[in-house]
Amino acid sequence: MASFVSRCGLHKILAIRFVISRGKTTSAQYVASRARDPTFEKLMAQYKNLIKVFSIQDLILASPTLSVPLPYLSRLAQTLHLNRGATSFVRKYPHIFELSCDPMNFKPIVKLTKTAFQMSHEESLAATAMIPDTVGRLIRLLSMSSSKCLPLRAIFRIWRELGLPDDFEDSVILQNKEIFTLCENPLVHNTHILKLVAQSSVFTPVVEDWRQRELNKVNMNAEASEIQFGFKHNYPPGMKLSKDYRAWVSKWQKLPYVGPYEAIGRVTKTKAGMRRLEKRAVGIVHEFLSLMVEKMVEVEKISHFRKWFEIDVNIRDLFLDHPGMFYLSTKGKRHTVFLREAYDRGCLVEPNSIYNARRKLLHLISLGQRGLSMNNMRLGSPRRTDDVDDEEEESQEEDEDWESHGEDNCDV
Repeated sequence: MASFVSRCGLHKILAIRFVISRGKTTSAQYVASRARDPTFEKLMAQYKNLIKVFSIQDLILASPTLSVPLPYLSRLAQTLHLNRGATSFVRKYPHIFELSCDPMNFKPIVKLTKTAFQMSHEESLAATAMIPDTVGRLIRLLSMSSSKCLPLRAIFRIWRELGLPDDFEDSVILQNKEIFTLCENPLVHNTHILKLVAQSSVFTPVVEDWRQRELNKVNMNAEASEIQFGFKHNYPPGMKLSKDYRAWVSKWQKLPYVGPYEAIGRVTKTKAGMRRLEKRAVGIVHEFLSLMVEKMVEVEKISHFRKWFEIDVNIRDLFLDHPGMFYLSTKGKRHTVFLREAYDRGCLVEPNSIYNARRKLLHLISLGQRGLSMNNMRLGSPRRTDDVDDEEEESQEEDEDWESHGEDNCDV
């Protein structure tokens, strides 16, 4: 335990530039003191609104009339984290939403614009086209569990991040009965477990591709030993790395561990055994993020897989302990983690069709009310600009972040 506290204290040196013992620091303080990356923060400033747009879009597309009554949406404003209310949020993005009047009852309704509807359809087509690839990634996800099964409700939480179609129970699971099967969860009433029917493939973690490329570049045994069990590190700009920290990372990189697709076996309670267990957890979440179409996910969603992946460490602290591999953002009342190596200047290094479709919608969000005629501007707020609204809403959300993600959530 002492070694764990000392190690975490070392990370605090990097994050806040002076020595603080991790043992005397609350979880909320640890999050607040992390090194910030402006590129990821700028991306998440827009992405937090994309998540809200998705929530409203899903309601509209699920309706037979492809519309949602504005009063109904207003009642859901708190649930959807629409701080300024549904009307203000809808008016804020006229490139995405249309306000009109229901001809039957003359009440205001919200629809998607033609452009936004086309983008939604484009993403749906991309998800359908990628089903063979998605099936492979879902198999890998299940294979990381020692029982080769996962709760269906946990899969539901990441269906969009995994790139699954919204009807994946039918289009993916039932259409591949030779691969997947659904069975009742004996531990939780009225829930199901998704299980692999059979597993014949032996998977290699995604990180092995990077290791092989790096090993081909080096000749020295010292460097090769660090790469053999290592991970790519890319630190936030301006983050100063002390000599002690560099030595710690070098030692950690060389530490052998059990891979995410290997049986964990018996774990010894020694310091070395616990360090390997922690590194295995790093390997699992690294592989988990690699399987997501945007190489990012909410930390809370990963926590639903902890027991099934046999992860016994605090996942959020795991990301903070390894700032060269992961970046944790707190914008939008949620903790979102990015796989750093998958991004370059805020964009995926290897984009896919689903990611491209979502980026188009993200572009409409960044436009706000810009690029509209004066007639269309009647839907906007006459007294406040997008920038002022964004700044005020972001400031309010950031304040609420620390209340909603304080010490009560330190076991994530």
